[in-house]
Amino acid sequence: MRRVLLAAGVAGVALLGAGCSSAATGASGSGSGPVVLRLGFQANITHEPALVGLAKGFFAKDLGKNVVLKTSVFSSGTEETTAILAGQLDAAYVGPNPAINAWQKSNGTAIKIISGAASGGASLVVKKGITSSAQLKGKSLATPSLGNTQDVALRYWLKQHGMATTPTGGGDVPIKPIKPNSAAVLEYATEMVLAGGTRLVNEASLWPGGKFVTTNLVVTQSFLKSHPSAVNGLLKGQIETNSYINSNPTAAANAANAELTKLLGKGVKPNVLSAALPYIHFTNDPIASSLQADAQHAVAVGLLTPVKNLSAIYDLGPLNALLKADGQPQVSP
Repeated sequence: MRRVLLAAGVAGVALLGAGCSSAATGASGSGSGPVVLRLGFQANITHEPALVGLAKGFFAKDLGKNVVLKTSVFSSGTEETTAILAGQLDAAYVGPNPAINAWQKSNGTAIKIISGAASGGASLVVKKGITSSAQLKGKSLATPSLGNTQDVALRYWLKQHGMATTPTGGGDVPIKPIKPNSAAVLEYATEMVLAGGTRLVNEASLWPGGKFVTTNLVVTQSFLKSHPSAVNGLLKGQIETNSYINSNPTAAANAANAELTKLLGKGVKPNVLSAALPYIHFTNDPIASSLQADAQHAVAVGLLTPVKNLSAIYDLGPLNALLKADGQPQVSP
C-alpha cells in the first residue's frame, strides 16, 4: 500500500477513471421525439444496481421504446452533484452526502430521492500494526473526495475519538482526497485487507442494526415533473434489478463485474468480489434516518451548514406504488 492509511469508501475495488459515455448535455427530450434520460453512476460495487440493471437489460425493458437511456460514469458523488446542478444529468445513483449537498446548494429545488439502492460497504482500512484510533494521530489518511459520504463519515468518527480535521488537510489527522488521475487503480477496502491491511472499522458497526444508506437513486425535480412515466420506468428497473441481485447474488455480481470490465477495461478480481459482497446489502429502502444523521455529522465536522427541511428531499410515492403492486414492503421517508 502506497499510503500510510486509506479510508475506503466501498467494500470492493473500483478504477476511478472518469469515463463518461455519450450522455447528452442538452434538454432531456424535446418535441415529439423520444425522451432522453441521462443517468449517472459510479463504477464500483456499491452501485451494483446500476451496473446490473444495464447488464441484464432491466432498465431498457422497463423504460420502454419511448425513452432513450444515456449513461455517464463518474469517479465520485461530488462530480455527480456538479453535473446535476449544471443540468447535465436527469437522474443519478449517489451517496447521501452528495444528495444533501445538491439539495442545499439548490435551496431544495434540484433533486428528489426516489429510491434507496444500497446499504453498507464502507470501512476504514489501515496499515498493519495500527489497532486503535489513538494511533491515527499524525498519520495521513485519504478519502475519495472532500465532503463525500465516506469523507464525512471518517471525519465524524475521528471527532468522536477526540481528533480534529480540517478541509485543507490539517488538524490532528491530515485527510486528503485521492484524485482520480493520481493513480491508475485505487485500492479499496477488501483488496487492501487481502493485501495485508487491517479493517479497523466496519461502518455498519456504528449504525443501529448495521443499516445506513450508501447509495440512493435521485432524479431532478424538473425531469420528475416533465416525465413521470419515464421515472416510473426507471424505478421499475431499479426494483427488478434489486430483486434479481438479492435472489441471484453470485450471478448478479458476475454481471456487474462484466459491466465494469466493459466500461473500464478491467473488473474486480474474483476473490476480491466474493470477499466484498457480504459487507453490502441492496435495498430499495433509502433508510431516511441515516440521511438525517449524515447531515448532522457533516455539520459537526464543518463541511455543511444546517440543512433546512431535509425531509422534503424524498418523493417515495411512485416507488411505494410500484412496491405495493409487486407485493413488496413499502418504505417510509
